[in-house]
Amino acid sequence: MSVRQTTRRTRSAAALAAGLGVLVAVSGCASQEQAGVGGGGENTAGAEAAESEIDCTQFEQFGDTDGAEVEVYTTIVDPESQSFIDAFGPFTECTGIEINYNGSRQFEAQLPVRVQSGNAPDIAFLPQPGLLAQMVSTGAVVEPPQAVVDNVDQYFSEDWKNYGTVDGTFYAAPLGANVKSFVWYSPSAFEEAGYEIPTTWDELMTLSDTIAATGVKPWCAGIASGEATGWPATDFLEDVVLHAQGPDVYDQWINHEIPFNDPAIAESLAQVGTVLKNDEYVNGGLGDVRSVASTEFQAAGLPILDGTCFMHRQASFYQANWPAGTDVSEDGDVFAFPFPTINEEVGNAVVGGGEFVAAFNEEPATQAVQYWLSTADWANLKAQASNPGWLNANLELDPANLKSPIDQLAVEQLQDPEVTFRFDASDLMPAQVGADAEWQQLTDWIAADQSDEDTLNNIEAAWPQ
Repeated sequence: MSVRQTTRRTRSAAALAAGLGVLVAVSGCASQEQAGVGGGGENTAGAEAAESEIDCTQFEQFGDTDGAEVEVYTTIVDPESQSFIDAFGPFTECTGIEINYNGSRQFEAQLPVRVQSGNAPDIAFLPQPGLLAQMVSTGAVVEPPQAVVDNVDQYFSEDWKNYGTVDGTFYAAPLGANVKSFVWYSPSAFEEAGYEIPTTWDELMTLSDTIAATGVKPWCAGIASGEATGWPATDFLEDVVLHAQGPDVYDQWINHEIPFNDPAIAESLAQVGTVLKNDEYVNGGLGDVRSVASTEFQAAGLPILDGTCFMHRQASFYQANWPAGTDVSEDGDVFAFPFPTINEEVGNAVVGGGEFVAAFNEEPATQAVQYWLSTADWANLKAQASNPGWLNANLELDPANLKSPIDQLAVEQLQDPEVTFRFDASDLMPAQVGADAEWQQLTDWIAADQSDEDTLNNIEAAWPQ
């Protein structure tokens, strides 16, 4: 990270913090707020990041912006907000631009209303590419300056740039990210039992059978999440579709170029069922198969700690749900291994999510904020300021700046050119499908033992005509 400084304003980072409002986090599938990420108490590293020095000459291209104000409308709530506030400190010191955060728990409902009424924010952090496309369709989103395009070309993979692109035009740089393709386990329990980490689906099933033969359920799972119950099951299905059928089928599935009840998706759902609907495999420490539907996802992996289950498929952000004092590390109480390869032709692949920075005007101060959020400097400062649970896909984000080993592992996957990345499918599908029918039908698939065929047909029927 560059720490050069040629011009330093006298404005204090504290003045910036005083001008910030409340942050909110809501995402279509599993938001970090839903996952409980963001806690963790006092973070003195944030104050240090706020006082960091950066190269102020990089902002000269935007002219004199001293005294300008930029509203950032966001989905990210307190306590996650503080690290964003801290990471803006050096930027305000350089540019004199005050950042006005204005979040809402009803962000996804209110943003379209604000845009339609002519009261769009300067910048919005959009949690789904689908919402970006919706906002672009209004004609209110403007393209970023060339400096942002150059940063994204330099610091992000083509996959991530594509998710900020609508109809061939790039609009929004990536902001945060998460990786969902993990299986949590206990390194100490594996070592004691002599189990090896599986790298293929066949090895995973062999290990599951081996554990089941001892009388212990190998898996624990839970998909309950209030009104969003069912989303963890959609993530499991997405992982299997991507790893088994490949990115082309995954893209066709998202774009409805193949129906939801296509044979390839049916094959993947059946493969998920070999775990989630298998009485021999679930639900360790929690109940029978039906308990998967009624167990809150936050508690679903905890039986790993008492040895009543050995594996739990969940995202990197699940780290926030382990009890205080749990050693989350490769040699600790719990850690996670990448979701195994299913199809050798597909190889290593990752399903994930993230936010994107969209602007609603071309004011120099707005463009300066867009530029700052697309730099490697910002990514590294934000990482230093954040508690465990935050990362992004910037290729120059130094994993050493992340405090959690699981975040470091996630970033290494995102930065690996040999790993195929795809965005959370249900976040990209129409809400009637990805955030309604799929959640409900997969819940019924488990709770009521609904057949694969009926489940997929019912989801397909919900697709807008």
